[in-house]
Amino acid sequence: MARPFFPAIVAKMGSNEQITSALEAWATAKFGSGNKVSGLKRLSGGASQETWAFDVSANGQEMPMILRRAPGGVEAARSSQAIGLAMEASLLTNAAKARVPVPPVLGVFENDPELGQAFVMDRINGETLGRKILRDEEFSGAREVLARQCGEALAGIHSIPLDTLPELPVSDGISQLEKYESIYRAFNLPRPVFELAISWLKANAPAALPVVLVHGDFRLGNLMVSEKGLASVLDWELAHIGDPREDIAWLCVNSWRFGHADKRVGGFGDLPDLLDAYAAAGGPQLSPRDIDWWEMMGSLKWGIMCMTMYEAFRSGADPSVERAAIGRRVSETEIDLVNLLEGVRQDA
Repeated sequence: MARPFFPAIVAKMGSNEQITSALEAWATAKFGSGNKVSGLKRLSGGASQETWAFDVSANGQEMPMILRRAPGGVEAARSSQAIGLAMEASLLTNAAKARVPVPPVLGVFENDPELGQAFVMDRINGETLGRKILRDEEFSGAREVLARQCGEALAGIHSIPLDTLPELPVSDGISQLEKYESIYRAFNLPRPVFELAISWLKANAPAALPVVLVHGDFRLGNLMVSEKGLASVLDWELAHIGDPREDIAWLCVNSWRFGHADKRVGGFGDLPDLLDAYAAAGGPQLSPRDIDWWEMMGSLKWGIMCMTMYEAFRSGADPSVERAAIGRRVSETEIDLVNLLEGVRQDA
C-alpha cells in the first residue's frame, strides 16, 4: 500500500570530511580567512532532514552553529506536508522579524556541490527532550512560564503577513480530516474508536477562522527550552497556511505531555494561561472549548501516523525498531480519543 507520510528518499551521503571542507569554505567567505570548522557531529532526530552541530573559529572566538541539510544534500520529492529547506530558512527569517524566538539564519545553500540543499543557523543552548524538560529540576522555573511564552510565540507566528511568505501548502481542518480518513481507510483495519472520532469530528466541525501561517509541529521536541523558558522554535518543515487553533491544539495533544496528563499544555502548563498570553500578544481571544475539536483532530492524526509507521515496519519499507515502537502507540491515541470524547460529551 502507499505510504503518503513517509516517502522514500534516495540520496548520496557526504562524508564528514567533505562537509567540513565545504563549511570551512563558506566560513572563509563569510568571516574572512583563517577560520576553522571543528566538532562536526550528526545529531539525532529529524524525520526528513539531517541536522549537524559544528563550531566555527572566527575572529578569535568559537561560534556554535547548526547545519540543516537534505539527506545526502539531495532534496528529493517528499510528501506535500513537508516544505523545502530554502523555504524553511525563509520562514525562520520572517519569524525573527516577528520577534519569535528562532535561531538566526547565517547562510543558505541551494545547489552547493558539496553540501547540496542546506542552510546554516546559530546553535541555541537549551534542551529539546520533553521528558527532561518536564522532569529535571533545572527546568522548574521554565515550566512556570513556558505556557505563556508559547502563547506569545504562537501569536507572533500567526501574525506574520501572508504576503511576505513563500508559497506554502494550504490545509484546513476539514481537508485534514478527509486526508487522514482516506489514509486510515486504505489500511482496511477498522478501529472502532477511530470510527467514532471521525464521526464526531465530521458532525462538530467548527467555523473556520481567518487563515494564518501555522508552524505545523509546535510541541515539545521541537521547542528549545532553557532554564529561563522558551529559547527557540525549531523544525518548521511542516509549516503551512491554516487555522491558528491547529498549532495551539497540537501542543495540547496528550502524546506530547510525556506522562504529565494533568497539564493540558505540553505537560507543563494550563491552557487558559496560554490563551490569555496569546490574546495579549495580538492573537484572537479563544476559549479552551475552541481547542477541543482541534485537539481531537490532532490525536486522531497522530494515531493514523502511528498506523502508517507500523505499516512501514511490517512491509519492510523501513524495518527500524523506531517505526515498530511508534506503531504500537496507536492504542495510546485510542485511549486519548475516548477521554476526549467523554469530555466533550460531559461539556455538552
